[in-house]
Amino acid sequence: MVNILLTLVLAYLLGSVATAVWVGKIFHNVDVRDHGSGNAGATNVIRVLGWKTGIPVLLIDIAKGWTASMLPLFFGLADHGSAMLINLQILTGLIAITGHIFPLFAGFRGGKGVAAFSGVLLAIHPLLTLSCFGVFLIVFLLSGYVSLSSISAGVTFPILLFLVFDTSSLLLKIFSVFVAIVLLVTHRDNIKRLSKGEEKRLIRKKTEQP
Repeated sequence: MVNILLTLVLAYLLGSVATAVWVGKIFHNVDVRDHGSGNAGATNVIRVLGWKTGIPVLLIDIAKGWTASMLPLFFGLADHGSAMLINLQILTGLIAITGHIFPLFAGFRGGKGVAAFSGVLLAIHPLLTLSCFGVFLIVFLLSGYVSLSSISAGVTFPILLFLVFDTSSLLLKIFSVFVAIVLLVTHRDNIKRLSKGEEKRLIRKKTEQP
């Protein structure tokens, strides 16, 4: 039990690594939360500071979610492929995502957790996650909206899990639905802007003015 508690604490601290905030302040003397959408996530970093800064932030946020969900395996808390491992991965993943959204090291003002979610899901079910990433990429290339792409990928996750990949883990099924709901809730403002045609594209169409 002590080992599990220590693992959960470490998962939260990993999630609290405020990549977007730290990179912005250290390399650009800018707090991205004061610009753009005000969100401490990779998308806002790309919008405010550019792709060269945003992509590393994205990859690090994915990596910290993946690492947090792999902690139970690293520390030998459960056997590879066991139901217990999946349960612990989901638990540590949720704790890390909580840390990403409410980071201890950045005044509890973090991002929406999409990148961290991706890392967690990649650790738990790589093939399914890569399939959802394909959905994200297709929607993004067609629309230019990161928010719409994230929502589409998140909603696709439980659909593919139930209809294509399936799993004997009831908790994973519940978690997949939870992922979709959380992404819808955290993107509720984006959904409103999308419905009004006010959402900003990360990649503009040729007919659009900057």
